[in-house]
Amino acid sequence: MNLLKTALGRLRLIGFLEGLSFLILLGVAMPLKYHWGNPEPVRVVGMAHGVLFIAYLWATAHAMLDCKWTLKRSVLVAMASVVPFGTFYADAKWMRAEPETA
Repeated sequence: MNLLKTALGRLRLIGFLEGLSFLILLGVAMPLKYHWGNPEPVRVVGMAHGVLFIAYLWATAHAMLDCKWTLKRSVLVAMASVVPFGTFYADAKWMRAEPETA
């Protein structure tokens, strides 16, 4: 299945990239800035993460409408983006092909 063909597939792909960018920002770029005095990685990774964060929220709203998710499920999926590893958990818990109740 091509991930980009469905709203849920796009959300899962964007969620993976957003979660990965968040981990790189926290685990690599921030230590480089504050421990080694190199702020450039935070600018680059931070911008990419910000764009992916907005795309994730947009994709969550689109999946909510397309998949007829409840408001509760949609909010939980959206809130997962502010917790490290949250998008990976949301993918495993709420974004599989077989819908589960939130």
